[in-house]
Amino acid sequence: MIALLLASSASFLVTVFATPFVIRTLRARGVGQQIRDDGPVAHPHVHKVGIPTMGGLAVVGGALVGYGVAHLRRAEFKFSRSGILLVSLIIGCMLIGFVDDYLGITKQRNLGLRKRGKIIGQLVVGVAFAWLAVHWAGVSTHLSFTRETSIDLHEWGWIALAVWMILATTNAANLTDGLDGLLAGTGILVFGVYAVIAFTLFRHNGQFLGSDHLLHTYPYTLLPAHALDLMAVSGAMLGACTGFLWWNAAPARIIMGDTGSMAIGAAFVGLALLTNTQMLLPIIAGLCMVETLSVIAQAISFRCFGRRVLKMSPIHHHFELLGWPETTVIIRFWIFAGACAALGLGLFYADFLRLPGVRD
Repeated sequence: MIALLLASSASFLVTVFATPFVIRTLRARGVGQQIRDDGPVAHPHVHKVGIPTMGGLAVVGGALVGYGVAHLRRAEFKFSRSGILLVSLIIGCMLIGFVDDYLGITKQRNLGLRKRGKIIGQLVVGVAFAWLAVHWAGVSTHLSFTRETSIDLHEWGWIALAVWMILATTNAANLTDGLDGLLAGTGILVFGVYAVIAFTLFRHNGQFLGSDHLLHTYPYTLLPAHALDLMAVSGAMLGACTGFLWWNAAPARIIMGDTGSMAIGAAFVGLALLTNTQMLLPIIAGLCMVETLSVIAQAISFRCFGRRVLKMSPIHHHFELLGWPETTVIIRFWIFAGACAALGLGLFYADFLRLPGVRD
């Protein structure tokens, strides 16, 4: 628990105090947000043109510092393969987002990387992560909800699922990052849940791994050291999102851009895959799921029936065009995100208590 507090507090302090420097640097270099040119004329965010973007650099930078600080207190708290792999996934997806943001700025449009280039980059990072997760970090290849099931996907089946989830989640987070502070606030909630999940696995894994009569019934294979390290990453990302939200809350002084949204999405899915709760992620990060489904529904309805089900997708823009103030949309969506996160954590913890030998 001390590691969690160190990671979250250090990353918060670094991010909240470093972000103004990032804002000044980006403004000096003319790094400003470009608004999509394929939306309606009455797009609600035209006034945000020119706000510094690439704020995800501050988020990831603060999180890396917090993750490192968490290891300073105790020499026996070592960097685990799972933790290093998760951080690598976050940095890899951040770099893809950075290139996307950079090209969008230099071309003075909000398109950046073409879809093919972005997907290729995500595939390369995703395949490398998934392969290393199986062969280096020793992740279980069983399909998991709140705990592992008897369904073994085997090596390539699990890798295929992991790569698909990485593509889906990073793009879902990108879609959610459409209003000031919406994704940062959602990230605080999701990372808070995964910090609790990782701590729970850390606390109880030693009990089961040291008990021969319970080990064969225990459905988790995550080693305690790995769980503790993943908890530190969760805490570091939580603190970084909180510090960034100070400057990203409406009206935002900086936007995280794809640099930040893809990194946060990568952290979501990496934590789910490495804690063996991958099928629980759509509930914990339920807001991102709804945002993605709204875009899919809009596209299918328009292409098949020639009409739109929403005034504009993703769904947060629909409510803005209905007349809801931006802050109202953000706060209500945060409430929904909090309910999803609480439901996911409740499902995990309720099922965990059913295991033989576990005490509340």
